Amino acid sequence: MTFDWLKRYMPRGLYGRAALILLLPVVTLQLVVSVVFVQRHFEGVTEQMSREIARQINTALDPGLGEDPGIADALSLDFLPTTRADIPETDLRRWYDFSGIVVIRTLRAYVIGFERAHLVDDWTVLVWVEREDGPLTLIEFDRGRASASNPHQLLVNMVVFGALLTVIAYLYLRNQLRPITRLAQASEAFGRGRHVPYSPSGAVEVRAAGHAFLDMRARIERQIEQRTMMLSGISHDLRTPLTRLRLAVSMLDDADREPLERDIDDMQKLIDAFLDFARGNADNIQPEPTEIPDFVQQVVDDCVRSGTPVRLVEASGTGRVMLRQMAMRRALENLIGNAERYASRCEVSVALTDKSLRIRIEDDGPGIAIDQRDVAVRPFVRLDPARNQDKGSGVGLGLAIAADIARAHGGVLRLGESESLGGLRADIVIAR
Repeated sequence: MTFDWLKRYMPRGLYGRAALILLLPVVTLQLVVSVVFVQRHFEGVTEQMSREIARQINTALDPGLGEDPGIADALSLDFLPTTRADIPETDLRRWYDFSGIVVIRTLRAYVIGFERAHLVDDWTVLVWVEREDGPLTLIEFDRGRASASNPHQLLVNMVVFGALLTVIAYLYLRNQLRPITRLAQASEAFGRGRHVPYSPSGAVEVRAAGHAFLDMRARIERQIEQRTMMLSGISHDLRTPLTRLRLAVSMLDDADREPLERDIDDMQKLIDAFLDFARGNADNIQPEPTEIPDFVQQVVDDCVRSGTPVRLVEASGTGRVMLRQMAMRRALENLIGNAERYASRCEVSVALTDKSLRIRIEDDGPGIAIDQRDVAVRPFVRLDPARNQDKGSGVGLGLAIAADIARAHGGVLRLGESESLGGLRADIVIAR
């Protein structure tokens, strides 16, 4: 678009744009009215006053009367001695004195024998006049007699009343925008996994949007609750027969017991994975300030103690981020566990800035093809042909759980290719 460059200079906030919509027409209207009024009214007044002073000069220099001091005093004109050497080369005025243009133009048109005018002084006007039947004359009079002396009053009134109306409009506008701001804050908090009390208010359209948001939030929370209850119930119901099977298998001979115990262990891992997925973004624990990267270092140390070959290679930035620590720990452990399963090396790095937190897990495994990365974060998806299965099988929930937890924190899980190790790169990015 032709005006795309203008967008970078426009306010980004709702208050700024509303103020621009409010002030731009008001200021434009005031400027137009000022220009038209000053040009038509004050220019006309100045021209009339200048014509009157020109008439008085012509009367004072009438050859029939001569330079009569009595007439000059009656007209409040001062005759000063002068010579032709004192005449300036051009008419003089200050560059911002626009009414002086009208004064000089009118005097030149109506004063008989007009030579030059000097308007540099804000209080005095000097006019040189030379007639064929008279000497060179320098006439001095007050500037207030030739032009309107109070044009600033209009500008002062417009500025004062314009500012007053702007303040009144802003107060009213703020009350109208406050419900929209509250709705945006409630929506942002819900996107980050926090439940903020909200009641619709404001204009009819804003109330309708608020009620729609409450209905949507209730449906999402109900679906999360139903999913959690369903998976928890299924997992709980499966634990009892598994326990009975484990007791029965323990009575068998070693040769027959070992393969059955492995199957039972795999089933137990499936149940644990279902529970983790059910708890992925349904934890009721409120986010709390978490020291970064100390938190990530603790997770890495715990994984190392459990035998996982992982290390924290880089940590830039320090500060606190609002996190559900148990959920985020589960996400990081899942990503590190995936790296352990499909690779021999795993590295973790942390980058904390004023705007975002990025936790990166990289490995030297086979990675995931570009066209399969979006599919890989879906629940129960296993990319067996593209991944090494030597270290055990999974149920396809590790990346899905991490993605759910990232979304619950208002962030995202991004998959890519590791530049340093050549395998998979998983980034959890959360806005601060």
